Amino acid sequence: MDGTTKTVTTVEDLVAATQDESMQHILIEGELRRVPPIALQRGVTLTGRSPSSTLAFAEGVDGVQLHGDNAVSRLGLHTEPTRRSIFLDPAASGSFHLVDLTVTGQVDLATSAGHFLVDGLHITQADIRHRRERPELSGVGAMQGAFTLWNTDPRSVVTGTIRRVSAGSEQNPIRGSGVLVAGRLEIDLLETGSIHTDGGIPDGTTDAISGGVFVVHEAHVETVRNIGPVTSLGTNDMLLDNWGRVDRWIAQAPLTSFGRSGVGFVNFGTVDELRILAPIETHGVGARGFNVYHLEGHPDASVGTAEFDSITTHGDAAIGIQIAQPIGRLTIHKGIRTHGGEGESLVKGVLTKLSAHALSVQRGGVIAELEVGGTLTSTGEGVVPLHVLGEIKSARLAGGLS
Repeated sequence: MDGTTKTVTTVEDLVAATQDESMQHILIEGELRRVPPIALQRGVTLTGRSPSSTLAFAEGVDGVQLHGDNAVSRLGLHTEPTRRSIFLDPAASGSFHLVDLTVTGQVDLATSAGHFLVDGLHITQADIRHRRERPELSGVGAMQGAFTLWNTDPRSVVTGTIRRVSAGSEQNPIRGSGVLVAGRLEIDLLETGSIHTDGGIPDGTTDAISGGVFVVHEAHVETVRNIGPVTSLGTNDMLLDNWGRVDRWIAQAPLTSFGRSGVGFVNFGTVDELRILAPIETHGVGARGFNVYHLEGHPDASVGTAEFDSITTHGDAAIGIQIAQPIGRLTIHKGIRTHGGEGESLVKGVLTKLSAHALSVQRGGVIAELEVGGTLTSTGEGVVPLHVLGEIKSARLAGGLS
């Protein structure tokens, strides 16, 4: 082993290795406890030698700080849930590789430069509710994610590939958003496994939301692929949310929410092709299945084609699909079923009275082509399943209305 590589088995050796300017590769053997914050100098890699390699950080501190051209792989990194397991120096740049990691605490990649490769990251717990820096749209702030990649410099473009990221569990949901990408980003792939969130937002809040998987304005993602299920538990906890630009968004596993205004898929941006290949099911007042809204200053926001397996909602004001701007082809293979009447739902930062229609096309909304393989059903008293104030240019409803 040359002098630029060191295997460490104690906290003291780890601290010394990170301070050695000649060091290039640090290997972790076993489990190290009560680790102080460590900073990897530019070009240094940090790797576990075995599946049990773990850094458990001391109370009240963040974990690993990256300065640039760093790789961290095959490790457990555990801070308190309110701390950051991985974060960047403010001047960090270059390439960053995060591979096969299990962490506790936020992965906070707030940056102004760099290329990021993430391949295999599970965030067991994170609580980001106290992080007040939030992307905003129309007065509504999006809570940061357990995994956050945020380019804070509008003059630069940050690139990335993100594979196999999962966050939270049924027993320990993320307290905040799950995965959030924001700012001027060019991402070829954003791929997620299982996501569980509970933002802890109080009922009646109109200026804060969270998202299981969130693409924020200025971000461009070629492909979003949700391989695992996305589940949200709290008020204003969206499952999938887009304020940016996505070429293809494909969800392959169920999307399920249990909170007030916990919408299945929210679009204020542009999605060329949306394919939801598993059921959307919501349980909460105002928890719509899918909505496309227009915002002033975002004239190009729309959806090219949207395809759904099925949508079921349980709650007053929980519309199955609500369209308020022009979209292309809309296909629902197994139909929409809503169980609820009139109530309030958070719409563009305002609590608004809605009835739980299966499909609602608002003024200004246009569906170029509608195809429903099942039925459009609304069981609420006095609620019609199809509510059209805009336009549906052509339609085929195999199962009709009920």
